[in-house]
This record gives sequence, C-alpha cells and structure tokens, in this order.
Amino acid sequence: MEKKLSEEQKEILYSCGTEVPGTSELLHEKREGVYVTADKELPVFKSEHKFESGTGWPSFYEANHENIILKEDRSHGMIRTEVISKEGEHLGHVFNDGPQPTGLRYCINGLALKFIPENE
Repeated sequence: MEKKLSEEQKEILYSCGTEVPGTSELLHEKREGVYVTADKELPVFKSEHKFESGTGWPSFYEANHENIILKEDRSHGMIRTEVISKEGEHLGHVFNDGPQPTGLRYCINGLALKFIPENE
C-alpha cells in the first residue's frame, strides 16, 4: 500500500521546508516508542531522548546516527547543521544548545516524522 504524503510533508521532506512552530501533534506526544521518517519510515529518534525545548518543534538530544546525515546549511543567511535521513528526507536542524548528556538539540519538523508507539 502506497503512503500518502500531504503537500506540506512533501515540501518539508524534499524541498527543505519548515512547518509553522507549535502546530505539530508530536509536540505533546508522551508515550514510549520510536519516531520514524514520514516517507521512508527509517527509525531516527527514540521517545526517551525527546525533551521540551520551548521552540515549537519536537526536539531530541540524541539521534539514531545509522539513519541520519548531518550537512552544513548556509541558507537563510546563517550557518546551521541540517539533519537529513540517509534516504534524503529533510528532517530539521541540530544545534549545540540542548540538554546533557549530549548538549545537542535536534529541532525536527513533526510532519517529517511518524510516531510508532511501543508494542505496536
């Protein structure tokens, strides 16, 4: 069965778009489970690494490095580090202002992810 991505998901995943902050249903997701990419369904984040950053986007302090690539992004007049799945899906950006133990904040578009609760 083919997955149906919304136009906004396609814009985020394949044209480096960004969702409006505060709009993701995943901001309030508290269950245990795994976050996979919305299109290719690659596991990229675990629920135990999620934290409330106050930025308006789902945030994590650790990622599954087997399934992501970090790339310098010089768009929008600044230097940032883009987070991309190994299949080429744009997920968001990572910053050095997160909590310990990593000090990282993976600031991720909720529409770029799908949450799979534990035991499902």
